[in-house]
Amino acid sequence: MLWMETPVSPGVSLSRSLGDVSMVNSQASGAPAAPRCCAGCGGKISDRFLLFSMERYWHTRCLKCSCCQAQLGDLGSTCYSKGGMILCRSDYIRLFGHSGACSACGQSIPANEMVMRAQGSVYHLKCFSCATCRNRLIPGDRFHYINGTIFCERDRPGAALLNSHLAPLQSTSVLTDQKVC
Repeated sequence: MLWMETPVSPGVSLSRSLGDVSMVNSQASGAPAAPRCCAGCGGKISDRFLLFSMERYWHTRCLKCSCCQAQLGDLGSTCYSKGGMILCRSDYIRLFGHSGACSACGQSIPANEMVMRAQGSVYHLKCFSCATCRNRLIPGDRFHYINGTIFCERDRPGAALLNSHLAPLQSTSVLTDQKVC
């Protein structure tokens, strides 16, 4: 989210980082800026302050959480976007953060952290590992989720039995004059 302020005096440029919110002078060159339309209400923004979020401009009063209607224009506030909704942190976590705790270690998972999911359970990337060999699994790895436990392909229960039955089949050779269907 970006705060913008019209200049106090022409040619003076304010630019400082305030956590997730930056405040800048929208008319640093001294030339008057063209009126911008608010993405929330559609009206012209002629206020001293305006917000820039999700590639659109907003009145400070119009950038609100789609769920609870909390104003998101306060300095230091963070807004999230998913599924076309603009959300405050609490509603984002409530809707998309699942329980907010890792199913393996029980520690909380920040809303901006990448996670692994398996049948409704959520894991830190570092905690998503095979219960037998403890190798960490990464996105794209095949795994088995059995009774809430994660297993890699090699260590899944029954893998040794299955492999012992497949070994004789894989070692048989096919004669050149045999028809194979």
